[in-house]
Amino acid sequence: MTNALKCLTCLTCILLLTGCGDINVRKYIPFTGDAPQERSRTPANATEYQCSAGKRFYVRTLEGGAAVWLILPEREVRLNKLGAGADMRYSNGIAVLEINGDNATLTDGAAASFSGCKTGGSAAPASAR
Repeated sequence: MTNALKCLTCLTCILLLTGCGDINVRKYIPFTGDAPQERSRTPANATEYQCSAGKRFYVRTLEGGAAVWLILPEREVRLNKLGAGADMRYSNGIAVLEINGDNATLTDGAAASFSGCKTGGSAAPASAR
């Protein structure tokens, strides 16, 4: 490769890189003083319930309240509404979620897995209001 071709290639690269002036390179350098912003741990469109013993779970309303998506630390399951009334009980045949305003109880089988649960920082599901 001749010197003229090398210079032309280098000049082309420099011109192309100057067009990338909007890229914030500092966020890719780990040793700058800028602290990384932590993202919310709450899933999108979900209500956080904080329970006794430091436990928590999230609920996302589906199909206008006909079902909910229960998000636990170790798994996620769909629970269908039991009955057609205003009663806020959801189940998949094993787990049962009862929502009363800002309070909730989740039983998984015979043992009450989550008790004394209250909504956290997120808004309550539309069907629970």
